[in-house]
Amino acid sequence: MLKDLKSFLELLRPYRRRVRFALVIGGVAGLCTGAGITLGAEKLFAIVLNGEQDRALSEVVFIAGIFPLLFITIGICTFLSTYHLNYAGLSVIRDLRAELFAHIQRLPLAFFQTKKTGDLIARLTADTQAMQYALTITGRDLAIAPLTFLGAVAMLAYKGWEHDGVVYIYFSIALLPLVIFPVRKLTQKLGQKAKTQQEELSSVTNDLSQNLGAAKEVRAFNLQDREKRRFGERLGELFHSQMKVVKYTFALSPVVEVISSVGLASAFVVGYYKGVSGEVFIAIFAALYFSYSPIKRISYLAGELRKGSESLRRIREIIAEPIHIAEPEDPVSPDEIHGKIEFQNVSFSYGDSPALKNATAAIEPGTVCALVGPSGAGKSTFANLVARFYDADEGQLLLDGHELRQFRTTDLRRRIAIVSQDPVLFDDTIAENIRLGRLDATDEEVTEAARQAFAHDFIESQDDGYNTIVGERGARLSGGQKQRIAIARAFLRDAPVLILDEATSALDSESESMVQQALDKLVVGKTVLIIAHRFSTIRNATKIIVFDKGAIVDEGPHAELYDRCKLYRSLYDQQSNGSD
Repeated sequence: MLKDLKSFLELLRPYRRRVRFALVIGGVAGLCTGAGITLGAEKLFAIVLNGEQDRALSEVVFIAGIFPLLFITIGICTFLSTYHLNYAGLSVIRDLRAELFAHIQRLPLAFFQTKKTGDLIARLTADTQAMQYALTITGRDLAIAPLTFLGAVAMLAYKGWEHDGVVYIYFSIALLPLVIFPVRKLTQKLGQKAKTQQEELSSVTNDLSQNLGAAKEVRAFNLQDREKRRFGERLGELFHSQMKVVKYTFALSPVVEVISSVGLASAFVVGYYKGVSGEVFIAIFAALYFSYSPIKRISYLAGELRKGSESLRRIREIIAEPIHIAEPEDPVSPDEIHGKIEFQNVSFSYGDSPALKNATAAIEPGTVCALVGPSGAGKSTFANLVARFYDADEGQLLLDGHELRQFRTTDLRRRIAIVSQDPVLFDDTIAENIRLGRLDATDEEVTEAARQAFAHDFIESQDDGYNTIVGERGARLSGGQKQRIAIARAFLRDAPVLILDEATSALDSESESMVQQALDKLVVGKTVLIIAHRFSTIRNATKIIVFDKGAIVDEGPHAELYDRCKLYRSLYDQQSNGSD
């Protein structure tokens, strides 16, 4: 528990003033509970049990009035302590979520190829939620329970000094150390089960994320029953692990209560045998109760801290992931980029799978260069390295003579525009989705970019024009409309390097014609990389690079390649014959 507590206290360090105040004011509530109520109970029951009718009414009212004052003090202090601990705890969760999200934004694409989206969502939501509970809900116990215990023990010591027979009752407190052993054992088990629970929750979240992202495919292939069955199995596994957590969480309280009851019973027997007076015995009994009760609460707190600690470990696993794409200490920032791209013996692997081998190529500014080859030949990897989504394992990659690692990633990508085969639009307005190309663009510049992309007319036909919400991933727009918005982004960015990932392959003939017109305008004066799966899309290419099994096997214009490169001729003829 101490190790878990230390981890959480380190998280609370930026808000230590609030935490200190909460602990002090919570300690006041604890002392009033453990010592004040005990002392007040003795005074009050002395009057009731001994029938002291000769006391002045004012004195009786004063003694009785102690209890409302105590509970008002306890209530105010508990509220203030809980409020400030919640403020600190929620602030920590906010900061941790922000740190985790910010770190995820910087992680390379390779990281997302090995992690499930649902798992990342679960760590950002469910794991931080578990930590929030540990930090806030149990914070009150952390502030109040220890001082309640100390106050009760102090009262026991005082009564032992004041009444001879009371000292024998203290032997019942000797049972308290026995609580440590079951608490320690159960919290260890609880930590293991909490880890499993969070992993199962990640699986459920991941299945849900996949299902919602493939709603069309699920219905097209009649997968509803299969998805319900699979999701039900996941829920069953999660339920099983949750019940394990429930078992070990709530097993702590009965264990402590049994030990406490034995101690209280022995105190009752010893007090009766030693002839302790009624009012003193009630005070002692209350003090014993208030010494056992915090132990029970602290044992519950230990369990919650263990669960929160497991969630913190899962969050820190992601934060500890190396960035790989390092920022330069002394970055270059040329005033103008012309767009010359050079690969010098560049190699890259996805784990143990080589994707590019000793690639050497030079693409002059203003060149429209098509990347062709069989599936998995290295075309997309070549383009991804230019955008520095990955860093090469070996060799050098230059832009206008500067090694890519010399650029800040933000500066480099500001000089590159990308139009992908399946562009992603955010659930925002059309205008804001275009403005992603340059966030400081004016409304007039956004409109002009849309005109150049032949998107203005269809946008104006929408009910809300440029303020139309496109839906998640642009679900309310057609494929051609989404593609033209993506091209409008590229026009707005006006970057010297343009990457086109088969931007028309998924469109109908009418949409393809309009998108192709927009692309023909877009490529003018830029260095263009076209990742080509269909040869009809490379009609404007002035240079073609042929890939096979991660290697560049040839390059040149179409006519030369068709004559001398068997692979290129074979790929071209296959598509030509297929189209015929």
